[in-house]
Amino acid sequence: MIGELLEEDTNLRTQNSEFKILHYTVHEVVPYINWIYYFHAWGMEPRFASVANIHDCPACRAAWIASFPQEEQPKAREALKLYDEATKQLHQWADEPMCHALFLLTPAHSDGDDIIIDNRVRMPFLRQQHVGKEGYTMSLSDFISPTPPSTKRDGADIANTIGIFATTVSSPLTLSTLSLQLSTLSDRLAEATAEKMHEEVRKYHWGYAKEEQLTMQELHAEKFQGIRPAVGYPSLPDQSINFLIDELLHLADIGITLSENGAMNPHCSVSGLMFAHPQSHYFAIGEIDEDQLNDYAQRRNMSIEQIRKFLNK
Repeated sequence: MIGELLEEDTNLRTQNSEFKILHYTVHEVVPYINWIYYFHAWGMEPRFASVANIHDCPACRAAWIASFPQEEQPKAREALKLYDEATKQLHQWADEPMCHALFLLTPAHSDGDDIIIDNRVRMPFLRQQHVGKEGYTMSLSDFISPTPPSTKRDGADIANTIGIFATTVSSPLTLSTLSLQLSTLSDRLAEATAEKMHEEVRKYHWGYAKEEQLTMQELHAEKFQGIRPAVGYPSLPDQSINFLIDELLHLADIGITLSENGAMNPHCSVSGLMFAHPQSHYFAIGEIDEDQLNDYAQRRNMSIEQIRKFLNK
């Protein structure tokens, strides 16, 4: 059993919730790609990602290469070649509706280190065991009010609403022909789809940031209100949360299946949660002691051995 189900029916697509499935073409998602992580996959420092910001003319490209110290210019040329190959592939995919997302916005309230979703599903979380830079220990449950919400979800409510999401990319190529470059590009598209979806959720669906006007650089620097921790992030390290997300979202609706250890297939997929609290921020759970491990296993209705597997402890 994954988590505590307060009712047998876990389908939260009710009148109190908003559920959407979104499909984007590659052309729509490309502007949201964070090229820093693309080049990181090739072992290149973030500064080489600035190639995505230069004008595509010979003079500008030559000036960009010349802006690096002479000993780094060969690597800059390599970065330029990688970027050219990537953009060529993205152009070929441009009109393909390959990028998919689904999300659920639903009432929630916290109960200690757990979040109660629509009074029907209990989702447990871990808490830092050592005081962080904020001066206290953190759990994602801190970003949801402990006061139960009213019977109907206010569209812009940030204290008593949680977002749950997943994105994926359906590549036109088979796994056997997916090269490192294409696999890396697909991963970036899945993350970019999450970025675009989250922007639309903040401005139009959840609606708590209707006036938001951020540049792409500001989006990548996370200047918006709220956070989008993905499963596997330092604040959400338990991969088995994907099973509960699957029960809530029906990941198969966008072609995602889960392995027995909670890994998503296709690999170019992202899942996680959305919080809107103005003080919400990313943090790392860090080391987990035996007392919390036992407590968390009980709250997750799992054995200690199962939890160790999902947390890689």
